[in-house]
Amino acid sequence: MKRKIALLLSLVLILSTIFAGCSKENTKNSGNQGTANGAATTTPDGKDNSTSGDKVVTLKWITVGSGMPDNYDAWLAKINPYLEEKIGVNIDMEVVSWGDWGNRRNIIVNSGEYFDILFTDGSNFSSDVALGAYYDMKDILKTSAPDLYSYIPENYWSAVSVNGGIYGIPTYKDSSMSNYIVWDKAMAAKYGIDYSNIHTLDALTEPLKKITEGEGAPAFPMDQNGLSMVTSLYDGVGLGIPAIGVKFDDQNHKVVNTLEQEDVLSQLKTLHSWYKDGIINSDAPTTSESPTYKSVSIAQGWPSAAKTTWGPNMGVEADAVQINDTIVSNETVRGSVNAIYSGSKYPEKCLEFLQLVNLDPKVRDAFYYGVEGENFKYTDDGKIDKINSDWKMAGYTQGTFFTVSQLTTDTVNQWDEVKKLNESAKPSVLLGFNADTSKIQNELANCREVYNKYKSELLTGASDPAESVSKITKELKAGGIDTIISEVQSQIDAYYKK
Repeated sequence: MKRKIALLLSLVLILSTIFAGCSKENTKNSGNQGTANGAATTTPDGKDNSTSGDKVVTLKWITVGSGMPDNYDAWLAKINPYLEEKIGVNIDMEVVSWGDWGNRRNIIVNSGEYFDILFTDGSNFSSDVALGAYYDMKDILKTSAPDLYSYIPENYWSAVSVNGGIYGIPTYKDSSMSNYIVWDKAMAAKYGIDYSNIHTLDALTEPLKKITEGEGAPAFPMDQNGLSMVTSLYDGVGLGIPAIGVKFDDQNHKVVNTLEQEDVLSQLKTLHSWYKDGIINSDAPTTSESPTYKSVSIAQGWPSAAKTTWGPNMGVEADAVQINDTIVSNETVRGSVNAIYSGSKYPEKCLEFLQLVNLDPKVRDAFYYGVEGENFKYTDDGKIDKINSDWKMAGYTQGTFFTVSQLTTDTVNQWDEVKKLNESAKPSVLLGFNADTSKIQNELANCREVYNKYKSELLTGASDPAESVSKITKELKAGGIDTIISEVQSQIDAYYKK
């Protein structure tokens, strides 16, 4: 009997040892599948997002660019281990193509689709905040991203504040607005065009006709987004409706229907003449992607971007001439913002991550240039030698420019150039003012719908502004534009104590 009991005890001991070993092995191989209490947590796509102990969080970042990079998996294999080591984070990117961005972004925001970080801009920021789409980070910003908070100028935080809350991380870059006419130098030389003193749309007309007739193709191709620059001298007051604004230098702070202003109407008429003359492609109002190569275009940026970005992206030598004053406003700062989803499970981790994207040069270069060894390589002096221009993520959507490593081909420090533009920018008369839109949400929604319905045909020159502006204005009035203007004007008057 004693012998049987001894054998039984030995068997129990052996089995317990085996199971203990299996348990340890399963724990070792399970990665991030468990939590402290044994329950797994996942994002809606099924990825593990546990945060207890040393578990790794996967953050979903949705942004705009030229679509997903072809070598995205190779990029992830390099960036995620570094992020994991630094802050216990992995990143899952969705880069939506330019032409699909508007619809995709609207679906994300209005459907409540899960994300952790979303790129946004001034055209949607206020309305998205009003919908409750974004997380108010005011109470955790200084503790979760203290270095980033200190790095970005204080008035930029004011620009992303709504009713006392902070709803986004502004990308500290060319946060003022400077528009440039970008020329293919060889094309201009071919037709004997001296572009150095061309600073208006009207002055562009004859050179564009020459190129269009000579090349047999539109010299100024567009996609359905058109030329938004036509209303750029008006501060949009954060309403997300370019048809409403205050002239940036109007000391009377008068809120107007921008489409009815003579300077805007004049540019719209010029665009329409270009469209009729074939200078703009006939399918511009409906095409989602404009061609990579453009003989002439207008872009927001800084002078040396012609050599570092615009020209290389087209495979030509380009030059740029400024077309308007450099302006800084709440709107220009909101030109590139990353917001955290109001339903994100990991807002603190999002801020830690965005701090790293902005301030860690290794991370910043990886997002800006792509895969080291495939898209770029470092030189001995720490500069960037670009191997190709295949990287599809848009650098301006990610973080500050001022921690991006310089190119070996840079003859000047382009980031110093950007800083100087910011410092010399003319401030909008409304810089620092934020409208309270709580009483006019319905009217804003109505007027956004009206403007978006017509903007492609209007801003590509396809419609005649002599007819379309009055039609749009009639519908805007039916939607409540007068109520919006009256409410915002009263707030501005009170703010400036008129």
